[in-house]
Amino acid sequence: MRCFKNIAHLIRTRRMNHPKGYSQSELSHLLGYKNGQFISNVERALCNIPLKMLRKVSEVLDIPSEELKAAILRDQEETLNNYLYNLKTTKKEKTVETESAPLYAATGTDGM
Repeated sequence: MRCFKNIAHLIRTRRMNHPKGYSQSELSHLLGYKNGQFISNVERALCNIPLKMLRKVSEVLDIPSEELKAAILRDQEETLNNYLYNLKTTKKEKTVETESAPLYAATGTDGM
């Protein structure tokens, strides 16, 4: 599963603590979106900020680019870990495991 929680937390925190106290709608409009749904989705960790918007987000919310980059990299690392280590076995992997398993349980005899 994709992870966006670090960027979500950063954007929400910076938006709410900004001296201008932007609403989701105001921030979305400043970024060129028609309504607040975009920022709502970002803050709920449903999606990421598009790369082309990173500089603008950094400027509007006064987020140092290194801090923005660090949040995105943490999300990427967690996403990779989710896919590499935490996902359940896929159907194809289960089929391979089944095919390689012996057809008869060990009985201590020659199977007769």
